[in-house]
Amino acid sequence: MSLRSTLDFLLYDWLDAESLNQRERFSDHSRETFDAVLDTCERIAREKYAPFNRTVDTQEPHFDGEKVVLPQATHDAHKAFVESGMMSAAQDYDIGGMQLPYTLQAAANSFFAMASVSIGSNMLTSGNANLLMVHGTEMQKDVFARNEFSGRWAGTMCLSEPQAGSSLSDVSTRAVPDGDDFQSDPLGPRYRLTGNKMWISSGDHELTENIVHIVLAKIPDENGRLVPGTRGISLFIVPKRMVDTQGELTGQRNDVALAGLNHKLGWRGTTNTLLNFGEGRYPVDGKAGAIGYLVGAPGKGLHCMFHMMNEARIGVGTAATMLGMAGYHASLEYAKSRPQGRLVKKPEAAGAAVAKDSAAPQVRIIEHADVRRMLLAQKAYCEGALALELYCARLVDEQKTGDAQAADDARLLLEVLTPIAKSWPSEWCLEANSLAIQVHGGYGYTRDFPVEQYWRDNRLNMIHEGTHGIQAADLLGRKVLMEKGRGLQLLAGRMTDTIGRAASVPALAAHARALGAALQRIGSATEAAWSTGDPADALANAVPYMQAFGHTVLAWIWLDVAQRALQGDAEKTRAVTAGKIGATDYFFHYELPKIGAWLNVVETRDPTCTALPEDAF
Repeated sequence: MSLRSTLDFLLYDWLDAESLNQRERFSDHSRETFDAVLDTCERIAREKYAPFNRTVDTQEPHFDGEKVVLPQATHDAHKAFVESGMMSAAQDYDIGGMQLPYTLQAAANSFFAMASVSIGSNMLTSGNANLLMVHGTEMQKDVFARNEFSGRWAGTMCLSEPQAGSSLSDVSTRAVPDGDDFQSDPLGPRYRLTGNKMWISSGDHELTENIVHIVLAKIPDENGRLVPGTRGISLFIVPKRMVDTQGELTGQRNDVALAGLNHKLGWRGTTNTLLNFGEGRYPVDGKAGAIGYLVGAPGKGLHCMFHMMNEARIGVGTAATMLGMAGYHASLEYAKSRPQGRLVKKPEAAGAAVAKDSAAPQVRIIEHADVRRMLLAQKAYCEGALALELYCARLVDEQKTGDAQAADDARLLLEVLTPIAKSWPSEWCLEANSLAIQVHGGYGYTRDFPVEQYWRDNRLNMIHEGTHGIQAADLLGRKVLMEKGRGLQLLAGRMTDTIGRAASVPALAAHARALGAALQRIGSATEAAWSTGDPADALANAVPYMQAFGHTVLAWIWLDVAQRALQGDAEKTRAVTAGKIGATDYFFHYELPKIGAWLNVVETRDPTCTALPEDAF
């Protein structure tokens, strides 16, 4: 089944994306305009991205002493993407957008992620601009966000620091007022920043004429000290090149310097940088210090940044999904064409040894049971993850255009699902990539086939935008508890609706019962984890909790998809339906039972990992 047919089913048959056109914001659109967008993105991905996936892996970015050099293919792909209008596809008409549903934008962008995930960093640019559209001033929107949406400028997010990593409480980049008139700058209160930011994707390149860095920094108190923790963190726009109020370059470089390029296991086509702010290499008006413009209120930087971080987390989940999907499609094609071995034959007598007919012709490896197991696992992981990511995208549209109650429900469901949308594909679609290598046998480890690169690229996504541990602590420590557990209750309600519909379908009734039991177990495990009231007890096994939670969510997604597939035209969609039911059966038979082991340690607040003395490791 091709990616396009998978997307068409999920968008139109399952999520009913066409119904969004009945809403005022999307009323200019139709199935025809949606399909035209998908056609365009599929074509660009096929022509400008896919042929150069190996190129950008082997021709890594390098610094020639003056600028970062990228392959010409990257420039061509970026140009084609910008010209497609997809950078601002979901934005208002009056800023150059198409007012497309975000659901369609997410689906269309999946073509690029599958074709070559490390060409460009458009996710960061659009996320940066989206943040400014919510938290920036009108001038900041006009000057910075609009130029990012047009593709003229690029954007980054600068959080991590060499000494702090993911611990944002330990951010030490400083921002001090720039002159007595710092409050009166039309681009926002003007500060001078000094500090270092590490792991900054697309932190320097020549794809665009400017780069807009969104930077977390702390404003010192009256004694010149940085406020401990996250309360003192503020957010700043720091352009690579200085601009005026008309969005034009002034010709002056800001004091942001490339300190070095990081060379990673995967995503090699995207520059990853260490940036020095305010070291004096490019003094502005004769003084060291990178000029930054405050976004929002002082001390509220993390609140603003979460808008971009949550969007990026779903983006990372989608990237992980599509890398898994690319490996699945490659290994499926290989399995259908690679002859190797022979099938066992039925023994002639009871108790006889299993044997093969060595004179029989070789069979294609897809005929071997274990290869079919690996292919079906990949299908269940990757198509299930894609359904989850598009479901989250549909919630974004509901939050923006639904009635007040529906919008608020969508907001809270997104809060609960975001850690899963980021982390579940990062773990299980990586496993799909590992299985894709296994299907290829020894050839899977060579660069003659693409699956080893897909694995390397995908391995980064377990760390991108917050590790498993961070996402798990967020889920169990905050998301399932927020607003007195209402988000968890909403999610349980949606699962219960699916269970009720599936219970009356003979092919799905057993799965409906299994999902009901899993949902009940998640609820009891959540209570047990917090029964002592001690966060240390609860969070000691947060990752197993998240794994069980994620598997339960994916079982629900598959049950809902299968129930919808069975409602389709039996003759027209016979293979599609068989594939959906097969993947659902696999997930419920092979995957969902795993939650028992994970939840055992959660429910007992097992201390094995925390109790072991350090010198015993």
